[in-house]
Amino acid sequence: MMKITTTLSISHHYFLLFIISIFSIISSTTSHNYSDALTKSLIYFEAQRSGRLPYNQRITWRDNSGLTDGLEQGVDLVGGYYDAGDHVKFGLPMAFTVTMLSWSVIEYGYYIAGAGELEHAMEAIKWGTDYFIKAHTSPNVLWAEVGDGYTDHYCWQRPEDMTTSRQAYKIDENNPGSDLAGETAAAMAAASIVFRKTNPHYSHLLLHHAQQLFEFGDKYRGKYDASIEVVKNYYTSVSGYHDELLWAAIWLYKATDNKRYLTYMIENANLFGGVGWSITEFSWDVKYAGIQVLVSQLLTEEKHTKYKTVLEQYQSKAEYYICSCLNKNNGTKNNVGFTPGGLIYIRQWNNMQYVSSGSFLTMVYSDLLHNSDRRKIKCYGGDVTPQELLQFSKSQVDYILGSNPMNISYLVGFGPKFPTRVHHRGASIVSYRENKGFIGCTQGYDNWYGSKDPNPNIVVGALVGGPNHNDEFFDRRGNYMQTEACTYNTAPLVGIFAKLNYLQNTILHASYK
Repeated sequence: MMKITTTLSISHHYFLLFIISIFSIISSTTSHNYSDALTKSLIYFEAQRSGRLPYNQRITWRDNSGLTDGLEQGVDLVGGYYDAGDHVKFGLPMAFTVTMLSWSVIEYGYYIAGAGELEHAMEAIKWGTDYFIKAHTSPNVLWAEVGDGYTDHYCWQRPEDMTTSRQAYKIDENNPGSDLAGETAAAMAAASIVFRKTNPHYSHLLLHHAQQLFEFGDKYRGKYDASIEVVKNYYTSVSGYHDELLWAAIWLYKATDNKRYLTYMIENANLFGGVGWSITEFSWDVKYAGIQVLVSQLLTEEKHTKYKTVLEQYQSKAEYYICSCLNKNNGTKNNVGFTPGGLIYIRQWNNMQYVSSGSFLTMVYSDLLHNSDRRKIKCYGGDVTPQELLQFSKSQVDYILGSNPMNISYLVGFGPKFPTRVHHRGASIVSYRENKGFIGCTQGYDNWYGSKDPNPNIVVGALVGGPNHNDEFFDRRGNYMQTEACTYNTAPLVGIFAKLNYLQNTILHASYK
């Protein structure tokens, strides 16, 4: 984590230049209330909770739901998160959400705490990990999904009224899912770091599950969507499982400092694509860029000198991704796309997930460069400094918060103008706490889905899919490619908002002196 008040690895002169450049970035560009954005981003996860809600629930239009999940299979699968605007609990994106929330706290916990939001961040993580503990019923069994998209999408109901299938699906020795096991292991290993000081027993429990899941996923290899057919049209693992096994290994190494996990990453670097894939996206499916950035951090420690050759190959691929975000690789196909307004554009469906995850990686790499002796990376199109990476991350986040051609905040509930017809079943129907009258499967479609009125409930902190390739956004409930939000969209923003809030306050404080 970078603290702007200290410097251990760079000269005092360079540190002063860095401070001046940060002042220039923050003061010369549009800034938003990042503290408010941080608070709202964490509130969002409470809207996505499944199970019995706690006494301190802040999203009061929600109530208990999914209280019989797992009952048919004789397993307690109550809890966890709904991934988006429906009521299926998909294990792979849920685990990635928790991994990214944990990484936000690991990297920027100092700033999250400074904003008074660390407890809420840890609550959001624990809501997910408590569920993973339940879902991992034995060393080689992990319950992967509750509900299915086919029956769920047939109905438009509040979660409190669900009449759709709550069939649960698992991976095991005969039905492997190395990608799901690997991502869940990564989530629990990363979370174990978060809870290490405040709840050591819980941290140890998470690490125990993470290690078992990694062994399971590595020993019984296969794609989880080959074992669980119902997930294929929703969260197909296109990248396969090699990236998740590397992702799990690096997080387990960070959590344990056990060299066997580092050795695993070194020995499988080529075979699993860690030093082979040049990637221009980072998402719930494709983890390579995240792996490569994490591995790059290892190069700052002398104890890893022995593995320098392979680690630098990982780093080279990390910097390919970073250069692609700055549009500085050779050739259009080797860079990310951008809208005319300057937003990262990868795909038309839920594009904002790539914006938030990309902004997180560029900010983390900015800190890595700042705290190293290198101070810049060399791209085909020119050198890139940590200041440029920080500026890039900020520009993407500012676009999200309203500095865009539509003058709309894509973070719901933030600013004077934001999407009001979010594709979200619970938000679009009168609150269960206001009207406990049962709303049937198709009744929601008849009375609520097609309404042109704003949603009666606001999904505060949700990051919707966002604009198209021309910066255009159409706020319609049925326009799910643009108006549906997902947990993994918002998760990376938590750390970014905290860091920008800290920098903003530091500069403001300095300007008053």
